[in-house]
Parts: sequence; C-alpha cells; structure tokens
Amino acid sequence: MNLVRMGMWIGAALLQAAVLQAADVRVGVIGLDTSHAIAFTEMLNAEKKEADFEGFRVTAAYTYGSLDIVSSTNRYPEYTKKMTALGVEIVGSVAELLQRSDVVLLETNDGRRHLEQALEVFKSGKRVFIDKPVAASLVDVLLIYEAAEKSGVPVFSSSALRFSAKIKACRNGAQGKVVGADTVSPCKFEPTHPDLFWYGIHGVEPLFTVMGTGCESVVRVNLEETDLVVGVWGDGRIGTMRGMRGKGAIYNCAVLTEKGGRVDLGGYEGYKGLLCEILQFFRTGIAPVTPAETLEIFAFMEAADESKRRGGVPVKVSEVLAKARAEAAQRGGK
Repeated sequence: MNLVRMGMWIGAALLQAAVLQAADVRVGVIGLDTSHAIAFTEMLNAEKKEADFEGFRVTAAYTYGSLDIVSSTNRYPEYTKKMTALGVEIVGSVAELLQRSDVVLLETNDGRRHLEQALEVFKSGKRVFIDKPVAASLVDVLLIYEAAEKSGVPVFSSSALRFSAKIKACRNGAQGKVVGADTVSPCKFEPTHPDLFWYGIHGVEPLFTVMGTGCESVVRVNLEETDLVVGVWGDGRIGTMRGMRGKGAIYNCAVLTEKGGRVDLGGYEGYKGLLCEILQFFRTGIAPVTPAETLEIFAFMEAADESKRRGGVPVKVSEVLAKARAEAAQRGGK
C-alpha cells in the first residue's frame, strides 16, 4: 500500500472509529433476494437481542438485488414486507441507503451486480461485508478487491460455514496440523454464474479454512448429480470437495491430522457465528479473512470449471489467476 492509499485508509478508519462510538450503529442492507438479509435483520432488530448483537441495528434496505434470476426476484414482495415489519426503511437507491447507514451488508444474491454496487459503497468510505459469492467471475472478484484497496475501505466476504464452531477451532489449531481434508456441500447450479460460485462455495470455504492457502492445482470430476473436486497443495497435501445436487445433500467437513485418524467437524450451524464476525469487523475494520485467501478460493473454483471444460485434466491455480489478472488489468485501464 503506497503512502497516498495509506493516508486514505487511516482517514477512513478514523472516521469509522468515530461513527462506531454511537449507541446504535446503523446497518444498511443492499439486496432483498436472499434469506441472509432476513436472518441478519431478525437477529439485529430483535426486541430482546442477544448481547453479541448490541449496538447495531438495521435501519435501511435497498431491494435490488438481482434483476433477472427468477428464484431471487420472486422473493422481493415477501422479503420487503418482512423487513418493513422489522422496522427497516425501504429506500429507492444505494445512494439513499448510504445516507441512512454507517456500515453495509451487501446481500445481493446475484454476484453480477456486486462490482457496481460495491464501487458505490467504496466511494462512501463505509465498511462493507459482501455476501457470497464475492462476484460472478474471478475477474470481478479481483476488481472488487483492487478497488477496495485503492479506496482504503475494509471489506471481506465469507460463507457462514467457515465460522461453524469446530471448523473455526480447527483453523485455530485445535486438531494440530491438518494433513488432508474432505468437505461436502449442496452444489446446485445457476446458469448466470460459474458452477461452484453459486452454492458450491459452501464446501470450498471450509476446505480452505482448515487447509489454509497454497493450493497449486485442481482436478474436477463432473457428473449429473455430483462433483468431486480435488486440490493439491504445494506442500503435498490433498483436499477434496464433493458437491451434491441430488437427494441427501449435506454440509460436512472432516480432516486428517498429523496425530492420526479422521476428525469429523460437522457442518452448517446457522448464521450467528458469521454475524458475530461481521460485527467485529465493522467495529475494528480488520477482516477475519484476508483478500489473498478469498482470491485463492475463487481461483480454485475457476480452476475447477476449467478442468471440467478440458475434460477433467489438472489445471494450475496460478494459470487461471494470471489470465484473470490480465483481463482485470485491461478492464481497469479503460
């Protein structure tokens, strides 16, 4: 980070620090096309809220969100009604929302809209959590994080699975050194998004949570109801993610440890763990997941797609990242 960017970051951090001394920090929600928007608001705006959520309240929401994904747009009437009942003001634009909020939950389910909406938030200097997926392409993911750095605005993104209790504890060393891992997740597709970006990320996120970064190559086996994605880390470890589209799809994460044996860490435990991390991020401006790790997660998923396109051959993560960086540089220069 150069001196100009550092100065911008420090200025934004001081402004946010002053704002977050308020009794109730105003939270703005962009996108009412995901159940996450309702779940977070129910916890933050409850009459008798948990102590973990004190000091924050959702005050404003902007509805859109996807413009053409039917499974998303069908939710607008119901979710708007629910948000209004929770005491949230529905506003007509992102700009209006930013005037009525101190921090932002970018909940738009459609990753294609995230770059445009995130750029508007960055201009305001407000801290923002971007719900999964960060974007609908690896190039857009890169552009979002580059824009966040240039503007000095703290940002992070994550699946809730990362913060399930046993998975988080494993990340913090509870199982000792992890020598391999296997995750399972529902993995339905959405034609407007790369295959794993839409839902398979719920299996990829915990895989990286317990394995860490350093995946070098990816191989994918793609069948009608199942995907098996195998990642090879630079230190010789192997991690797998199984995506399920048929009946019996579950969330699960298991690790192989240096101590010997296989340890089941469970799966989805709700949104509380994620929301607690988001609020701590809003307070401090320190993201619990680094941009580098999130970029590698999305490069892993893009490499899995490329492996599928090439008939299941190994694809280097560095290859897809280099290609995306070149395209991002072209787009960023326009």
